[in-house]
Amino acid sequence: MATTTTRLMTFVEFQAIPDPPGGYRELHHGELITVAFPDLLHGEIQHQLSLLLSAAAAGSGVVRIEMPYRPLPEHEAWRADVAYVSKTRWKPRDQCFFGAPDLVIEVLSPSNTAQELIDKKNVCLRNGSSEFWAVDPKSREVEVSTPDGRTISYKSGQEIPLVFGGSLSVDAIFPPS
Repeated sequence: MATTTTRLMTFVEFQAIPDPPGGYRELHHGELITVAFPDLLHGEIQHQLSLLLSAAAAGSGVVRIEMPYRPLPEHEAWRADVAYVSKTRWKPRDQCFFGAPDLVIEVLSPSNTAQELIDKKNVCLRNGSSEFWAVDPKSREVEVSTPDGRTISYKSGQEIPLVFGGSLSVDAIFPPS
């Protein structure tokens, strides 16, 4: 019986592929992934997080929406829904941020799978992230994971301690019900 050999797509090959209409592409472990553009609620949460984190960071770093990054040197090209990078690590001259941002925030969408989220969290926390947040618009909760294996869920009425100091109210993240 013959087998077909497949190979992983490289970052250089990935760069040559245009984004499809209505979305963009990412490279996960050498496999090409198509991601749909976020809906309005998703975008509103991203925007609100960007505003809140930028104000709280007070110049200690940069906050970006849809930030391209390469958590590993090859076969990877991802985008964070929202990311924070300390000034000491920020080098805006590059096409992508190398490594994982200090804080990676994923706003959950119906297309996210549990396995995808676990994989993204683990790769980020092993390659530079101090925290990985999963923001759930349906339950209005934020799950914060750290490299030491701790995960804490924050709900309405609670404050999330920030990696660069200060805190953020869970209620401030979501639009009024």
